Amino acid sequence: MPVRGGKRKFGFLPAFVLVLLICYVLIYLPTPYVVYQPGSAEVIRPMIHVNEGDPEEKGTFMLTTVSLTYSNTLQYLYALVNPYQDIAKRSELLQKGESREEYSERQAYVMQTSQSNAVQAAYKKAGIPFKMVTKSVIVLETNEGMPAEKVLLPGDRLLSVDGKDVKNLEELLRLIRLKKVGETVKIGYERGKEKKEASIVLAALPVQPGEKKPAKPQPGIGIIPAELQTVMPSSGGKTVEIKAGEIGGPSAGFMFSLAILNQLTPGDLTKGYRIAGTGTITPEGEIGVIGGIKHKIVAADKEGAEIFFAPKDWYPPKGQRYQPVLNTTEAKERAKMIGTKMKIVSVGTLDEALQYLAKLPPKD
Repeated sequence: MPVRGGKRKFGFLPAFVLVLLICYVLIYLPTPYVVYQPGSAEVIRPMIHVNEGDPEEKGTFMLTTVSLTYSNTLQYLYALVNPYQDIAKRSELLQKGESREEYSERQAYVMQTSQSNAVQAAYKKAGIPFKMVTKSVIVLETNEGMPAEKVLLPGDRLLSVDGKDVKNLEELLRLIRLKKVGETVKIGYERGKEKKEASIVLAALPVQPGEKKPAKPQPGIGIIPAELQTVMPSSGGKTVEIKAGEIGGPSAGFMFSLAILNQLTPGDLTKGYRIAGTGTITPEGEIGVIGGIKHKIVAADKEGAEIFFAPKDWYPPKGQRYQPVLNTTEAKERAKMIGTKMKIVSVGTLDEALQYLAKLPPKD
């Protein structure tokens, strides 16, 4: 009896270890895939403040999002059998050598640019003159093997070079080019709410493919910088402030334009309806296609949207081998699949959306 009992106890240990191993593989082991699924439909009004704006809004405009997960094994396996989730390789999401943090910063910058475009499009439609004002210069990426890689991070705001203020991208480049390769510059920058300073030795910038080799090496620290700009009315009030939290990417631009224009002009564009949608926007008011629209349809339906604006299907010009992007087609197919009563409206410009809303009867 003692011998048999000992065997049972000894046999339990491998089984327990196997269970732990399986749990680890399923839950903690990352995969090279990301999973897309329906995100949320967010009411835009609380995100936007227009000074001296018209507050009337009986309905609501909503932006829509896609949820992105860096999947573990269990999430990957579930996504394989879930018709409302999609799988993609991380390499299709992240640029070459890009970290998840750099991707997030890039998405934040793209969102800022999208908001700027949205304000410009709304100002133009409302007939309000405006000007562009640079807020700051930020680091989008650091170049591998260059001096800044060990000091700066994507999202850092560059404040000064050798004690002189950096007001825009042109000023940053001018101050650096006053130096020579091998000399040291003192870079003042802000990370989060903390101001820092670091000395960086200038290196020779690599010559890009197709560029003519300069007579002498060009000094640089090795970053891809960008300007964060804000749009201001040329005179008076009607200033627009957008606070979208942690939402990133360009696809909310079109819906931001509608919500801003609703406050810049008298009356209520919503006419009492819950209106969701998606699409990029140019300063001229052209609506561009986006990814993941079928997930956004599900998110909008869950929040009770009655109308959904979808960008028109895009086909590549003749002779180009790009894949078409069928936003309206995919939106209608997913709407039919989930049995929603939400009306899908295909639009290609801000004017087309406004024309549709103008003909919409007010909701009782």
